[in-house]
Amino acid sequence: MRTGLWGRNNDNDNENFVDWLAVNWAEVFRLAEEQSVVGLVTAGVEKLPAGTFFTESNSNQRRSVPFQGIPLTEKLTLLGKCQLIEQHNIAQNHFIGALIQKLNAAGIKAVLVKGQGIAQCYTKPLWRKSGDVDLFFDAENYRKAVALLKPLASDSKHEGRYSKHLGLTIDSWYIELQGTQRVGLSSRLERVIDAVQRDTFENNRARLWHNGDVDVLLPVPDNDVFFVFTHFLKHFFKEYGFCLRQLCDWCRLLWTYREVIDAALLEQRLRKAGLMSEWNAFAALAVEHLGMPIEAMPLYDSGKKWSKKAEKILAFAFDNSKHGKLRNTLSVAKIFPCDTLRFLPGIIWEVNGMKVWQRLFNN
Repeated sequence: MRTGLWGRNNDNDNENFVDWLAVNWAEVFRLAEEQSVVGLVTAGVEKLPAGTFFTESNSNQRRSVPFQGIPLTEKLTLLGKCQLIEQHNIAQNHFIGALIQKLNAAGIKAVLVKGQGIAQCYTKPLWRKSGDVDLFFDAENYRKAVALLKPLASDSKHEGRYSKHLGLTIDSWYIELQGTQRVGLSSRLERVIDAVQRDTFENNRARLWHNGDVDVLLPVPDNDVFFVFTHFLKHFFKEYGFCLRQLCDWCRLLWTYREVIDAALLEQRLRKAGLMSEWNAFAALAVEHLGMPIEAMPLYDSGKKWSKKAEKILAFAFDNSKHGKLRNTLSVAKIFPCDTLRFLPGIIWEVNGMKVWQRLFNN
């Protein structure tokens, strides 16, 4: 996966030694499916040519043996899965283009968040497994988008009044209309997210993705990094499908825009939101386990404290025994005890002070 992420293999040193002949490829590919990183693993496999000699560890001795590559049937299966992912992404990109054109024609400004926008940061964007189409609006355009698109949907979910989220199924694609990027963990965090939202819309802070003939708005890197980070923290703390793909998205975004990201602004936002511990731990995971180049990871701290937390997060990501929110919360509490306590109302009851205030206000 690291090879697929960065286009190089860093497993040849002694510390990260891999006995290639002992690899259980079936298990590797099963985990790749589970973590939604089939495209990255396939890209990495393509860089393992048959006939290359790798060092094999045997007791205290090392010797070179020929590596004949992964089984052909397994490789063809991987490539077939990537072809299906690619076809799905091409179709989704076409749908997004048509949807943005419809919104533009109605004078509605939409910003695409996560998903296909982040995919453009990958070496092979079409090999990133996509999910929903997430469209982000300011308050006025959110109301207009709901009025325009809800009648076109074959199915719609209950609208979140606080989060301003509405899920719709249009032409077999699931889209989420989002009037905020709030994650429901704490009022302190929500205030910072709302400030980043205001910066996005009031200051017209967006970058462009040229999706065929249609220009799609994406958040500027400084804002996008904060949105992506807080989004996967929501998954992490609330057991909403946290997986390595989300971390890889974050890493590729940071890598792609490493020369323009304002580290001082990022640190200011993280401190205001109370998320420095989380950033330090996930940064350690990215650098020490995912192979993220240190120079591209802002605010990286090499302290042992963060390395230990990174190992626990990785174990959590691969833990198939998680059952229910309580078990998830107990596992996360072992990594971030203070913040789990701080976020507990939002984790358990989906409630925090700002949400209560808004419900009382609306009633």
